[in-house]
Amino acid sequence: METQHNPKLVSTELANLWTQYMNDSMAICVINYMLKKVEDDDIRSILEFSLSLSKRHTEVIKGFLSEEEYPIPYGFTDGDVNLEAPRLFSDSFFLKYMHIMAAHGMTGYAVAFTTSARADMRKFYADCNNETIELFNRSLDLLLSKGLYTRPPYLHPPEMAQYVKKQGFLTGWFGNRRPLNGIEISNITFNMNKTVMGKAMVLGFGQVAQSKDVREYLMRGTQLSSKHLEIFSSLLHEDNLPSPPSWDSEVTNSTISPFSDKLIMFHTGVLTQTAVAFYGAALAVSMRRDLATQYTRLTAEMEQYGEDGANILINNGWMEQPPTADDRVTLASGKK
Repeated sequence: METQHNPKLVSTELANLWTQYMNDSMAICVINYMLKKVEDDDIRSILEFSLSLSKRHTEVIKGFLSEEEYPIPYGFTDGDVNLEAPRLFSDSFFLKYMHIMAAHGMTGYAVAFTTSARADMRKFYADCNNETIELFNRSLDLLLSKGLYTRPPYLHPPEMAQYVKKQGFLTGWFGNRRPLNGIEISNITFNMNKTVMGKAMVLGFGQVAQSKDVREYLMRGTQLSSKHLEIFSSLLHEDNLPSPPSWDSEVTNSTISPFSDKLIMFHTGVLTQTAVAFYGAALAVSMRRDLATQYTRLTAEMEQYGEDGANILINNGWMEQPPTADDRVTLASGKK
């Protein structure tokens, strides 16, 4: 049981708060723009609910950090969004975007909860997770009602439960490899759905980014996403299983940016980081050797892409430094 004093925030708690503040301040900009363009009232309701969550979260985080006399991150502001820019994405894309980002949020809040010690921090992240579950459910229900959700493949039940009898179950590259199992299908389709959304978003960003370096980087990102989608699709099609459709047609032909290049690069970095995380999770549970090799290779490609993006952020003075341990060598030398 926690003692009756107010312990300082530990490193993991500071990191969680900082990360969430950056993500939520970005979300406020993105959702405000979407609300200026959305026409469907049902989708508008979901966007308004999500915006209210992000606004509340940032205010609570400011309170936590202020109590610690820890500086509030710069994050993203009204200066990072142009609400008068033309529509860049369709209403359907807005809904799909909210659904995928809610899935990201639930994962992040689960990690934040399990790495927090203070009771008030755990309550905060439990509340955040419950709110985001509601957002996820509402967005999924609306996708289903509008016929916009592609269900993963169905599997027919065997006559009885079975044990694996041969090492051939693990074979991937050589010999007759077995069909994908449900765990492997689940991870492939989940990563495909995320990549489909991310590719469409980066495609739109690439049309409107102001810097040539950023545009070229984003074009490379769409090519990388296309390559990964082709690999995942081929794995499903080999077993006569369907794959999720593209969302590229949900991007308009606008070339006027709603967002600063700083926000665009940060958002692309968030999508890249989550791809690496979910590829890693899929690698851990994939039993066929070829799948493990594919995930290892695709993860390395995403990590390199993410590092190149980080360099662009640093070179332009756009990368905000997260909470960091003291540099004892520098302190001992008398330098700041």
